[in-house]
Amino acid sequence: MPDRLYLDHAATTPVRPEARDAMLPFLGDAAFGNPSSGHAFGRAARAGLENARQQLAAALGVRAPDVIFTSGGTEADNLAVLGAVLAARPSLGGGGAAHLVSSPTEHKAILGALHEAERHGARVTFLPVNATGLVDLAALDDLLAGRAPGGRPTLVSVMWVNNEVGTVQPVRAIADRCAAAGVPFHTDAVQAFGKLAVNLAAVPVSAASLSAHKIGGPKGIGALVVRDRRAVGPILHGGGQQGGLRPGTENVPGAVGFGVAAELAAGEQPETHARLGAMRDALETALRERLPDLVVHGAGAERGPNILNVSAPETDSEAMLMHLDLAGLACASGSACTTGVVEPSHVLTAMGVPRDLAVGAVRLSLGALSSPDRVPQIADAFAGVVAKVRRLRSVLARA
Repeated sequence: MPDRLYLDHAATTPVRPEARDAMLPFLGDAAFGNPSSGHAFGRAARAGLENARQQLAAALGVRAPDVIFTSGGTEADNLAVLGAVLAARPSLGGGGAAHLVSSPTEHKAILGALHEAERHGARVTFLPVNATGLVDLAALDDLLAGRAPGGRPTLVSVMWVNNEVGTVQPVRAIADRCAAAGVPFHTDAVQAFGKLAVNLAAVPVSAASLSAHKIGGPKGIGALVVRDRRAVGPILHGGGQQGGLRPGTENVPGAVGFGVAAELAAGEQPETHARLGAMRDALETALRERLPDLVVHGAGAERGPNILNVSAPETDSEAMLMHLDLAGLACASGSACTTGVVEPSHVLTAMGVPRDLAVGAVRLSLGALSSPDRVPQIADAFAGVVAKVRRLRSVLARA
């Protein structure tokens, strides 16, 4: 068994010991109660839940009531998009349709919610993106000013950091434009928080999605920060928890772990950005030295410090990931294999990456388990796998 290296931190991260230790009392006999119960057990659970809400709010620069706990980033994204459609219905009248504006490089949680909104009559407009994945601000200006089809946007949703290639969108510029036009703006900040300075007090976002397990918290807990309750309606019903916006008994242990992880991630963010950015750049340089024809996706734009997405010509991601795993490197890809055919990532397709390169894309994402002294080992192993996959493809082509 080779020495295994984890290069998939954008998918999930190990739970921080501080977060795990903070959760344990809420999994035991003392504070296991339902936070909606009025007795001592419930009050103990409620205290832990509200302390976590305060921790997350402080880390983001918002008010504690703005933090709505969800089951993760996917639910937060769905609540933001579908909740905006529901909230807008009274103002649209009987014949009006919601108009949702987003980008084609969003996480599938956003794209899936947009498609569901379309199924119920909403109109969806995708902003063009350039070769690095940046959205076209001029196209957004036209939409906000009413110079493009579709009518006034009901919601603009653009992610902060792309989960596949790491492109950082100009969120402040987008938020300012939307605020000036009086249009709610949502951002999926799942990949941004803990890596970039995410201070929502300084950026006029209406809502932002977060996920605990991307920053050393537990899986199954996330949050939607809602700055304006009028812009979001509930998509779940049956209880009054969290102001009725996300009813249901809260995941107290998860929220407690999330709160601790958020506090630590925010405090360490400058150091995390510098450490991971330096290692990402060193790894990119080392890979280019070994593979001169390597293509780095998103190069030329600001990228999240932990994400490196590359393609080696004459490879495919399915074969690459299998052989990388055998070589001890745990990586990921945005491509999908359907009926034996590798389909390129929707992100790379929207960026105009040729199909033969897009089907070979591999994402290496750094984090808590990453060490700069492993860069040469990673680069050597990656280059070796590229050579092996190319040889195998050559053999199969001659067969």
